[in-house]
Amino acid sequence: MENLKARARKIKTMLPAVFLALRDPKTPRTARNLAALTVGYALSPIDLIPDFIPVLGYLDDVLLLPLLITLTIRLIPGDVLKRCRAEAEGLWENGRPKRWYYALPIVGFWLIILFFILRPLFLR
Repeated sequence: MENLKARARKIKTMLPAVFLALRDPKTPRTARNLAALTVGYALSPIDLIPDFIPVLGYLDDVLLLPLLITLTIRLIPGDVLKRCRAEAEGLWENGRPKRWYYALPIVGFWLIILFFILRPLFLR
């Protein structure tokens, strides 16, 4: 279990490099889209699965986010990733920056789910 946590922490340190690759013009469109989703989710103050839900609440931190980062890294060309890693050294040392607008995709996702759940109540 400790090995899994250590690997997840190591993968999370790749987030600044993924953010820089998102803005790099040599990054393919698919990798950019996935990088935008990954960075937006990582920096969002709202989790897809709220942390107060026992066990499931921490799955996104331990499994979902490292999985998104790993998939994104695999889609970024090696030379771009190497350059972004070098540029990302020391970025975000004091924790991740939090901006309210990073939460918009997650809020939108939950609003869509609520719409489909509550829709039958309003169609009566």
